[in-house]
Amino acid sequence: MKIHIPTPLRVYTDKQDTVEVTAATVDQAFTQLTTLHPELKQHLFTPDGKLRSFVNVYLNDDDIRYLAEKEATAVKESDSLTIIPSIAGGR
Repeated sequence: MKIHIPTPLRVYTDKQDTVEVTAATVDQAFTQLTTLHPELKQHLFTPDGKLRSFVNVYLNDDDIRYLAEKEATAVKESDSLTIIPSIAGGR
């Protein structure tokens, strides 16, 4: 499956905009991603292993926070994950 990396995090993936992994669940996909690119882990996960609140992840078009299984949701090779960091600021 493909994981789409947002521009601010590409510095940690050797400037790749997409990383391909083999996984059965969303959680396994992230495990493989952070194994391939360990510097990403601190930007995506808290020290206790939870996805950071400002990191939004979509499985195809669905926000994983609203899926019944969340990170345990099964994935297929044809699926894609998109990481979208929240943006704060403005007036």
